[in-house]
Amino acid sequence: MANLANPPAAPETHPFFRFHAPHLHLSSVFGDDWFALKAEAFARFFGTPVFLIAQTIIVAIWIVVNAAGWWVFDIYPFILLNLAFSLQAAYAAPLILLAQTRQADRDKCHAIADAQHREDLHKAGEARLDAAARQSALLVEMLEQNTKLTESVKGLTEQVALLTKDLHAHLMKEG
Repeated sequence: MANLANPPAAPETHPFFRFHAPHLHLSSVFGDDWFALKAEAFARFFGTPVFLIAQTIIVAIWIVVNAAGWWVFDIYPFILLNLAFSLQAAYAAPLILLAQTRQADRDKCHAIADAQHREDLHKAGEARLDAAARQSALLVEMLEQNTKLTESVKGLTEQVALLTKDLHAHLMKEG
């Protein structure tokens, strides 16, 4: 379970999200002011075990105190407790929707950044393939030139050998 006192760094600051940086300027539909951020944090708190356990303990104490008659402020069927739950639900639902909408906005920005990154990777891969194809073509051309040069050198060497043989034969006849 994550430590609530020291939450991890925001995902947008992690090096993995460096491709999402161009989209950080986008604000959510509810803005990024202190109220929106606190409301979202509060809505996210509704789903934590800490909240559920605390709420269960408070309700249990409420029922025991009133049912046992130690301090009766909400008699059975606990109308005030029901009203408190209704009030909590009236505020929780919009806050949860706000948090979901803000998360959907972030997810959309991340999806766009991921798609752009994949496209950039595809373009870079194509560029590498094109460069490799050009280099292969250059190597083939250089091999063909080398073959032609080798054939030329062989022809010249054969001519020099023939001329040397003829010169040697001519010098041996005269001498």
